[in-house]
Amino acid sequence: MDLSLIACGLSEIHLTDWRAKPVHKSIIADLTALANASKQAGFDLTIASAFRNFQRQATIWNSKFLGQRPVYDINNCEVKLATLSEIEKCKAIMLFSALPGASRHHFGSDLDIYAKNCLNSEQSLQLAPWEYQSGGPFSEFSAWLDENLTDFGFFKPYATYNGGVAQEPWHISHITTSEQLEQHQNIDAIADAISQHDILGKQTILVNLKSLHEQFVTNIIKVQL
Repeated sequence: MDLSLIACGLSEIHLTDWRAKPVHKSIIADLTALANASKQAGFDLTIASAFRNFQRQATIWNSKFLGQRPVYDINNCEVKLATLSEIEKCKAIMLFSALPGASRHHFGSDLDIYAKNCLNSEQSLQLAPWEYQSGGPFSEFSAWLDENLTDFGFFKPYATYNGGVAQEPWHISHITTSEQLEQHQNIDAIADAISQHDILGKQTILVNLKSLHEQFVTNIIKVQL
């Protein structure tokens, strides 16, 4: 079984496809209702990323740690990783990319979404904050989400920047499902997952995992139904 599923209290039977994207079965009804409502409001809700397994997250992490993928700061400027210590490098990556085993995308309840019909043929999806801000292609869609998400059982865990993960207006989470699974994404589970795999910066991560967990994993915007 996929280690990320074990760490998050999941098994394969909890996942299913929604419009060809793997998600947790328990969110299907609410997700469909949200998509239908957004369609009526003029937005074609589309998933850019849904469930992501441990191996995929590890690939993203390692490639960024090696400098094979760009890492950006809060002002969307590329970070020169070679000038940073290992712990600084980890924090720089975690601004936008989670530790393997610590990603909310491991739950199947969290999705990166956009309005496909608001992106013209000359544009490519960036999943960058400016796209969802005033003047961006998804600004009206984002505003609609802010007004309606909780009515369908979802929220934005990274609606604002609180010193941990950067603002991600595209990231939505199913409230009840994610709450049930968050408890399984504890320090011990993450440490076990990282210890057993080839994760760059492993020793630095494990030594600093408590503070990293507090700053980047549990530091989210909480919403109650």
